[in-house]
Amino acid sequence: MPFDSETASLAVPPTIEVQDLWLRYRSSQEATLKRTLVGMTQRRKVTRYVEALRGVSFTVQRGSVCGVIGRNGAGKSTLFRTICGILTPSEGRVVVRGHVTPLFSLGIGFNRELTGRENVLLGGLAMGLAPEEVQEQYQAIVAFAELADAIDYPMRTYSSGMSARLGFAVAVHLDPEIVLIDEALAAGDARFKKKSSDKISELCERDCTVMIITHGVRIISSLADRCLWLDKGRVMAEGPAPDVVDAYLRFEGVLDEATAAEDM
Repeated sequence: MPFDSETASLAVPPTIEVQDLWLRYRSSQEATLKRTLVGMTQRRKVTRYVEALRGVSFTVQRGSVCGVIGRNGAGKSTLFRTICGILTPSEGRVVVRGHVTPLFSLGIGFNRELTGRENVLLGGLAMGLAPEEVQEQYQAIVAFAELADAIDYPMRTYSSGMSARLGFAVAVHLDPEIVLIDEALAAGDARFKKKSSDKISELCERDCTVMIITHGVRIISSLADRCLWLDKGRVMAEGPAPDVVDAYLRFEGVLDEATAAEDM
């Protein structure tokens, strides 16, 4: 029987599998009921539920890049935190086949009282690596982050861009299986963004799986194979990245993609 590469690829289970995912937050608010007849006020607690994710389903294949786009409050970061296991689904199922390396915002997760050098070691240990394995990649991490002059300073002295560069460098140099990037690519100048994009492409050639949240839709168009568009916790579209980005921009009434990358 001839080898069918398409059938063989379909036989490989997805790296990330999300099925009918719902996540509800419980929120309490104080309401004031005025007793107009007696001129008194009485306070009571009102409990309401916020549905951050509403029936989200999608898959991400090994060695691919998936972008997640949408307005602020669409549920993007909530989705990432659920995939990481930080948040527990209210309903539905999340299956992750591999070790997840999350990179949230601008270097969140670092101990800012420690030096950059110490945080590199801590990051590697958190990923399950031995100290000698981290040391093997240490020089490459520092060079990539362009922090040779500041690596032994406490991270509280770093700018947000410096923290983001170090966080990204640690995440991508320590042999990750699955990398979740939440807006970290927004930091840095155009040259560093290009270097970061090249590194992501290199990781995918080694079968690393990448998911990216960013308001810069040009990054999604250039890097991602597929894209997920969320709005108010629901999936608006999922498919090839250029098609989904185009649908999103049309929905938002933004014809100039460069403007969208800056403003959305």
